[in-house]
Amino acid sequence: MKTADDAIRRAIIEQYGVLGGAPEPDLQGLVQLAATVCGVPTAVINIIDDRFQHQIAAVGIEPAVCSREDSMCAVVFRKPGHTVVSDATLDERFAGNPFVTGEVANVRFYASSPLVTPSGVPIGTICIFDDKPRELPEDESAALALIAHQIVDVLELRRLTRELGESNEQLENFAAQVAHDLRNPLTALTGYIELASEVPEVAGLPAASRALARAESVADRMSGMIARLLDYASVGGAPIRRSAVDIAPLVAATMEDLRTGGHDHGAEVTVDASVLVPADPTLLGVLMQNLVGNAVKFAGAGGLTPQIAVAVGTVVAGVRITVDDNGPGVPLAERELVLEPLERGSNVDVPGFGIGLATCRRIVESHGGRMGIDDSPSGGARLWVVLPSA
Repeated sequence: MKTADDAIRRAIIEQYGVLGGAPEPDLQGLVQLAATVCGVPTAVINIIDDRFQHQIAAVGIEPAVCSREDSMCAVVFRKPGHTVVSDATLDERFAGNPFVTGEVANVRFYASSPLVTPSGVPIGTICIFDDKPRELPEDESAALALIAHQIVDVLELRRLTRELGESNEQLENFAAQVAHDLRNPLTALTGYIELASEVPEVAGLPAASRALARAESVADRMSGMIARLLDYASVGGAPIRRSAVDIAPLVAATMEDLRTGGHDHGAEVTVDASVLVPADPTLLGVLMQNLVGNAVKFAGAGGLTPQIAVAVGTVVAGVRITVDDNGPGVPLAERELVLEPLERGSNVDVPGFGIGLATCRRIVESHGGRMGIDDSPSGGARLWVVLPSA
C-alpha cells in the first residue's frame, strides 16, 4: 500500500535524477571504496521508491532493478542506523528472500547503512554482501556509515547543480511572478478604494473610513510580500526566517482578497490547522495565497461551487500541508509540467500565466521541502507540501 511518505520519497528521488542512466562515476567510486574497505566481493547503492529497488551503482554484480517486495534493503532502510546480519539464512527477516535462497543470489553476510536526505527522508542504502558468513568490525562499520553520508552529499550536489542551471531562466521570469502574486491583493485594494469613493460625503464617513483602513491593511501585506520576494530573488537568496505559523489566518486573508475582487466563485473552504507550520511567515502567506487561489479558480471554472479543504498534519519528514479541491484535477502526465514557470498544462481556458505553482515550488524548496500533486478524495486535485520540522 502506498503512503504519503512514499509519495514524498518518490518526489525527492526524481529531483536527484539518477534512475535509468549509467552509474555516476562518483557513485561508482564510492561503492568500490565500500567493497574495498569492508573486504567484500559485492557492494551496491540502492535507491528504493514506492515500487522498485534501483541499483544505481554496483561492484561484483551488474546493476539491476527488482521489485521492492524482493529487496532485502527495503525491509530495513527506513530504520535508523546500521543493519548487520552475519548469516542471512538464520535471520527470519531474510531467510526466505530470493537473494538468500539461491533464486537470485546466495547471500550469507549482509550489512547496510541507510541513505538519509538532509530533510530526514530515507531513500535507499549502501549495502555490502558476501556468500560466506562473517562479522563487520567496528572500524569497517564506521567507514560504511561515512560512505553513506558521502553518497547523499554527491546526490545533493547533483540536484543543486541541475537547479542552478535553471536559475537564469527563473530570474528572467521573476517580474512576471511578482505581478502574478500581487494580483489578488491589488484587486482587493482597488475595490476598497472604489467603495470609499462611492460612499455619500457626510453620512458615509464611517463606512469610508473602514474601507480605507482595509485598503491600507492590504497595501501593507503587499509591501511585505514585495520585500520578501525581492529578497528571495537576490543573488544567493535571502535567509529563511522560520517561525511557528498558523495557516488558518493566511487562508482567511486569501479568501478575503478573492471575495473583494469577485473571484471567490462562492467557494466553501474548510481549514484543519491544529499543527503549526515551521516556515517564513511572509513566504508561507504567498504559498497559501497561490495554492488556495489556484484551487478556487480551477474548481470554479466549471460552474461548480468550489469545495476547498486545507489541512496540516505531521509526517516522518516534518509537516505536511494539503489543499484539496473538487475541480477537474491535473492529468498524471502534466503534474510535473505545471510546476514549471509559464506552464499551464491542458487547462488553457482558465485565466492565468502558469506562474503560481512554480512560485510555490520555489518557496517550498527554499525551505528544504518538497511539493507534488495527487488525486483528491474530493474528485479534483490535491496539492501537497512537506516542510522539514528543523
